[in-house]
Amino acid sequence: MPADLHEKTDRYERLLSEALDAATVAPPEGSPLYDAAMECEEMASSYLADGRHFREEDDWVNALASFSYGHAWLDAGARIGVFDVPEEGHLFTV
Repeated sequence: MPADLHEKTDRYERLLSEALDAATVAPPEGSPLYDAAMECEEMASSYLADGRHFREEDDWVNALASFSYGHAWLDAGARIGVFDVPEEGHLFTV
């Protein structure tokens, strides 16, 4: 049975929103890695906003893509260590 686009889009939005809340910047302020973390966080937040806009416009495919891309920014940041994230759970692949 194929995935339901609306259910999957809503689930990915929740995942990104929860991941943004759970991730904290690890490097000290003023360091280049802090700047990288802030850029990753800004990109993830922007993709969350974009996805919500697309969903409001009934553009479910681009909403899902935006939520997915936003989460990828956070996940990559967690993987390289610029975010402290919970090790258990379903929010990150680290």
